Amino acid sequence: MGLENKHLDMLQNIEFAIVSVYREQSSLLDYDVMHALDALIDFYRAESRGHTPKEIRLPATEDLIFQRTKDMCEFRLGRTAQVIHLQDISGEEKKVDEILACLRKVRKSVDRWNKRGGQQGYLRFVCQYVK
Repeated sequence: MGLENKHLDMLQNIEFAIVSVYREQSSLLDYDVMHALDALIDFYRAESRGHTPKEIRLPATEDLIFQRTKDMCEFRLGRTAQVIHLQDISGEEKKVDEILACLRKVRKSVDRWNKRGGQQGYLRFVCQYVK
């Protein structure tokens, strides 16, 4: 079973977090998303290796993407009681390695759609599918 089938819920949750920022800030670029996802991948990779994640400093827009996506990941890891308003947030708790795989998958998608559609290629593409 492919990652898209096994973890579709988590992939959608990550994309929801990203799109929520884009809908508030229409000037957001795919590169902002790439940098935020790269930082988040580094954060969870350090954790999966038993290291303390480095302190991350990002520009405000990238930090907002980072924080919203991290909040979603932490929620899916079962680490927060924070209420996240989603219509369809079902599914079991995830493991850090599963979160990492999903973040990497979304990161590859951002790169692919950016090459095809320009500075906001990914954002325009994914926005069609996230309600």
